[in-house]
Amino acid sequence: MTTNTDAYFMQLALAEGQAAARAGEVPVGAVVVQGGQVIATGRNAPVDGHDPTAHAEIVALRAAAQRLGNYRLDDCTLYVTLEPCAMCSGAMLHARLARVVFGAAEPKTGAAGSVLNLFAHEKLNHRTVVQGGVLADACAALLGDFFRQRRQQQRARALASHPLRDDALRTPDAAFAGLPGYPWAPHYVSDLPSLGGLRMHYLDEGPPDPMTAPRTWLCLHGNPAWSYLYRRMLPAFIAAGDRVVAPDLIGFGKSDKPKKESAHRLGWHRQVLLELVERLDLQRTVLVVQDWGGILGLTLPMEMPQRFEGLLVMNTLLATGDVPLSPGFVQWRAMCRDKPLYGVGRLFGRGNPHLTQAECAAYDAPFPDRGYRAALRAFPERVPAAPDDEGAAVSRAARDFWRQQWQGRSLMVVGPQDPVLGLATMQAMRQELRGCPEPWVLPAAGHFVQEHGEAIAARAVEYFAH
Repeated sequence: MTTNTDAYFMQLALAEGQAAARAGEVPVGAVVVQGGQVIATGRNAPVDGHDPTAHAEIVALRAAAQRLGNYRLDDCTLYVTLEPCAMCSGAMLHARLARVVFGAAEPKTGAAGSVLNLFAHEKLNHRTVVQGGVLADACAALLGDFFRQRRQQQRARALASHPLRDDALRTPDAAFAGLPGYPWAPHYVSDLPSLGGLRMHYLDEGPPDPMTAPRTWLCLHGNPAWSYLYRRMLPAFIAAGDRVVAPDLIGFGKSDKPKKESAHRLGWHRQVLLELVERLDLQRTVLVVQDWGGILGLTLPMEMPQRFEGLLVMNTLLATGDVPLSPGFVQWRAMCRDKPLYGVGRLFGRGNPHLTQAECAAYDAPFPDRGYRAALRAFPERVPAAPDDEGAAVSRAARDFWRQQWQGRSLMVVGPQDPVLGLATMQAMRQELRGCPEPWVLPAAGHFVQEHGEAIAARAVEYFAH
């Protein structure tokens, strides 16, 4: 039970935490009390002191011991704003504190009940009374505000480190503010050799140590979409404890947009993705593709088969140049040529009537005016239609890989309402994918299958877990 006395002394510890924050340290503060009087204070100082042991509790314990001339603090209480770690808990037990009172719980490293409880260990010969949750909300808010501000500063520094090339445009961040269902932090890279300084955006969610993830989902969008397309699928992948990487192709989403259509070549976009996979060291990867995500993505595993163990393929094609493009695709190409300023959000809304107006607007967000739309104009024309077209040969090599060498599992999901890459196209592709079972057909889905993604992701998590 929290008393007025406990709340009073925790306020003093909060003041120490605030002082730590002003010094650039993680805002944790502590006070040691004896006989109703503060005899020592402490605040986090590992950074300033180059000392990994300089946690607020340790600093306060040292000061209290000096004040009393004794390392035993039998009749003292220590107040600290955050649940102590194992190091600090051990020091408190060694000091023979009578009582420890903390504010916010620490679910990752807390040693007073969250991860473990050293104070309750039966073989230790001292018992310190522990109470948590005193002014917990205020203590947690102090930490939350600090880390929120730090992330904002890091994003600002990252933006400053990716100067915009003269031949490219960058959609203002304000265009992406408040998008529904898209809470994830941006990541950027501009130093891949093929990027030449262009800034590429990607999402990278999951365990803090990505190497511990059971699998990685590499989610590749198509034209005219961006990583927003996967917002319905990411939560299930993340909840499974997996890593999720979802890049925006150059020219789309939050990535830089070259001004000229000639910048967009299939081979160049493919090389950027290969370099990104290497840079992020993707392991145990399930390749998730649709539309251009498949045209490009299906050519990746043959270059690095040790990184891929699964394929989740939705309405797309292998653009080998030796198979005629479907009538639906020819019509789509003509529409893009004749109406280059078509409404992207309106296109999504027509095929997905369940989308809200705000969700449709999110697909328009990357393209505030016609200058940002070079990729939208270029991509339909870049799909190989003849054997000698750029990308056709590498696509044929990929087809041979999927036919003969693929060792992983495959899952195909089809939106049959797609007039461009519908069920017939996908059934033909299934014959090229070694070991691919019958497709899962979603009757209401069209080209952008991911807009029905919750059920797809749940099924995929279960399927690739076995």
